[in-house]
Amino acid sequence: MSESAAQKPFFAERPTEFVVRDAFVLGAAPLALAGFFGILGWEAAGIVCLGFTVFVGCFFRNPMRLLPGDDRTVVAPADGRVLEAGEIDLPDGGKAVRVAIFLSVFNVHVNRAPVPGRVVSIDRGGSGFRAAFDRRAEAENARCDMVLETARGERVAVSQIAGLIARRIVCHPVVGEWVARGARYGLIRFGSRTDVVLPATAELRVAKGESVRGGRDVIAQLPRSE
Repeated sequence: MSESAAQKPFFAERPTEFVVRDAFVLGAAPLALAGFFGILGWEAAGIVCLGFTVFVGCFFRNPMRLLPGDDRTVVAPADGRVLEAGEIDLPDGGKAVRVAIFLSVFNVHVNRAPVPGRVVSIDRGGSGFRAAFDRRAEAENARCDMVLETARGERVAVSQIAGLIARRIVCHPVVGEWVARGARYGLIRFGSRTDVVLPATAELRVAKGESVRGGRDVIAQLPRSE
């Protein structure tokens, strides 16, 4: 039985959505305009609008992923390129392991829970919109930090950080809900960064510069009980 089996309430994701609902909202207008321009014979304008509609659909794609390992296996929270992977110093003087992932506009932007856990806090902050790969983005950009507590009491933080183009961060769970590993819990529109901060005892499985896929690739391993 998995660690999450006895935990309630559950965060209910929508695993059957192959395209996030935001795509229908943002893509409806340009699709309608494409049809309108087509009727008028304005082919160039119609093609531009149709192209934007296709881009929106691709950006908000929501693919199925098969989870590797078990609940002690930490999966990537997003698709993208690893910006940082290593030990960091915490404000309280302790140590932790952080993996930072940059998402370009061509990556899947759905965020997934890296571990199973109960949501103990969700905090929003920042107001900047620097490029997500800029070192100052972590401290200045708009962000949403969600902390999960595993069944063994470990705290894992997942941070959605807005980028230069991104203007909206979506985080669906609420405090108290149990989020399954790999659950699609939110997204950031149009370019962003997602960080995971793990206990210092976690063993890294990725390195800077590697490409990862959310919910499919392993980024770390939590220690097992003896």
